[in-house]
Amino acid sequence: MIRKGPLPGPNPLDGYRRPGDFLDCYSAPSGLSAPEAARIITAFPGWAKRLLALRNALMRPFGLRVEPREPGPYGFFPAEIESPDHVLLGFDDRHLDFRILILRADGRIHCATWVGPHHIGGRLYLCAVMPFHILILRNAMARLMRAPEGQRTC
Repeated sequence: MIRKGPLPGPNPLDGYRRPGDFLDCYSAPSGLSAPEAARIITAFPGWAKRLLALRNALMRPFGLRVEPREPGPYGFFPAEIESPDHVLLGFDDRHLDFRILILRADGRIHCATWVGPHHIGGRLYLCAVMPFHILILRNAMARLMRAPEGQRTC
């Protein structure tokens, strides 16, 4: 039921994408709104939070953003755009820019991750975290599928 595939378009990520950038998209059937789905997807379980804490400890010497942001409705991800059909989250850092798009389309929630590395360090970082990205995202989509329709998580 969870599928990796193309991101439906047009969408808010279209303006970010450049040749050589990373983009993946997973989707799952759901009748939730995009904000409801985004709250579930960004509510990381304890093991994922511990992975992020380890990442922060390892990256601090390299000057990457490691301090948690003030938690909001989508964890530590700031929202750029919110509507019933899509939520765009993310921020820019020294090594790369990233955005997460949660899009409701055709009875499915699509969760796309775009990454624009700034230099070779950003590309190396992306390669290092990719296995964890996939694990965390597939877990988030599985949690989304288990959520009752219309669940409010705020």
